[in-house]
Amino acid sequence: MPAANIAPDGADYVIVGAGPAGCVLANRLSAAPGNRVVLLEAGGPDKAREIRIPAAFSKLFTTEYDWNFRTAPQPGLAGRELYWPRGKTLGGSTSINAQMWIRGCAADYDGWGVPGWSYSDVLPYFERILHPEGPLHVEALRSPSPITAAFLEACREVGIAERPDLNGPDNSGFSPTPVTQRRGARHSAADAYLRPAVRRANLTVVTGATVDRLRLSGPGDTKRVTGVTYRAADGTVREVTAQREVLLCAGAVGSPQILQLSGIGDPDRLRAAGIAPVHELPGVGADLQDHLSAGVVVTCPQPITMVSAESLGSLARYLIGRTGMLSSNVAEAVAFLARDGGAPDIEVIFAPVPFIEHGLVPPPGHGLTIGVVLLQPASRGTVTPASANPAEPPVIEPGYLDDPRDLDTLLWGLRQAERIAATAALKPFVGEPMAPYDGVLDDDGTAASIRRNCETLYHPVGTCRMGDDPGSVVDPELKVRGLAGLRVVDASVMPRINRGHTMAPVYMIAEKAATLIDG
Repeated sequence: MPAANIAPDGADYVIVGAGPAGCVLANRLSAAPGNRVVLLEAGGPDKAREIRIPAAFSKLFTTEYDWNFRTAPQPGLAGRELYWPRGKTLGGSTSINAQMWIRGCAADYDGWGVPGWSYSDVLPYFERILHPEGPLHVEALRSPSPITAAFLEACREVGIAERPDLNGPDNSGFSPTPVTQRRGARHSAADAYLRPAVRRANLTVVTGATVDRLRLSGPGDTKRVTGVTYRAADGTVREVTAQREVLLCAGAVGSPQILQLSGIGDPDRLRAAGIAPVHELPGVGADLQDHLSAGVVVTCPQPITMVSAESLGSLARYLIGRTGMLSSNVAEAVAFLARDGGAPDIEVIFAPVPFIEHGLVPPPGHGLTIGVVLLQPASRGTVTPASANPAEPPVIEPGYLDDPRDLDTLLWGLRQAERIAATAALKPFVGEPMAPYDGVLDDDGTAASIRRNCETLYHPVGTCRMGDDPGSVVDPELKVRGLAGLRVVDASVMPRINRGHTMAPVYMIAEKAATLIDG
């Protein structure tokens, strides 16, 4: 994909971040020949072979394709610091994730309570994303594991309803996982949106460009964002001017970090980091939410799990026909469960492999994972700058399990996963507990195990919350309050995390933003 090393001095729109939102906006805005568009991405081109191979996504963790964030120590998680992978390449996290296209349910968007963002309002934007109407391919897995079929039967056995369309208004029930793949290969935001647009003369894509600050001008309530300052791949500090708008698409960690480094945020937090406040906006970096995941991990007495995915035979199947274990997204099936009726509280994810420490630790043998995800956490956290130095990562304080209701719901969810694991359908494939799972314990023991072992599901949102109230960071048109020439378009604007996965709503937010910006 053609990419420049240096941005031109100016453009109509400067987009910060080439994740799903940035790729969508680069495509849609550059479709009008009169718009000059610059897209700045801190990472490099998406060249790694592992990006294309669906099952290889964890091979990209902690590499140059990953921001490799760490949280602050979490009191609710036995003092642990959690690893947070975030994509740092063209396509952003859509180039390193598990490709799960699960947009949540109608109650998510209706529950936001933001004018213009109800389920009926956003549904047309979801529909314009997917092939054949849109550019993104979402398909069924080509070669799901036979054990996945047993998991689906196990869900049926315990009384969970089958959900033929997981992406309708109600996602309660079980289903195979729809994935962002095209003919057995990952289909990222860069593949779907950026590659078809990149040769347009009015679009410049710059990789290795880390935005440090926004440029502001004007006094008081007339302040305007006029461009950005960025560090180029060669280490030089450069500027690019936006004649119309800067569009911040750096994600739930990057967007609040850039705002705060620019002096936009809570004055007390800014001063504590050695940053002079320029524009008071206390909500920046607040309202952080994330999906937390625990799970059942067991040995499998039959040697047919994805532990064999890297065998020569498996590699040959993939290279010849894009089939076999390497075409798997690993998380092959899901079930959404409501504790007391209504919208789901827990997601159960099935993987025909022991998925231990984000896949960074080789499993000791064949096994299975039944993950349990807390869908609507009551706990809230923050993202704040550690200092005025843009090269220093921000302080990520998720506040995991600060609210006792979260642990209670996770505990209930783990019991449902244990019920599924104990079914007749899965009996031929379920052996002894495998670390870090401690087996079936009493409630106190299970709660302690959750605190010791649970991990992120990689879905941070909310740090630049959208709303029509004065405490929100952006208004319903995604404009940053009190500043002209600046919008935030990414997961950080979500007022509440969805009961699904966050990739799909980020695409939707960007599609809607494109019409708000240039419609």
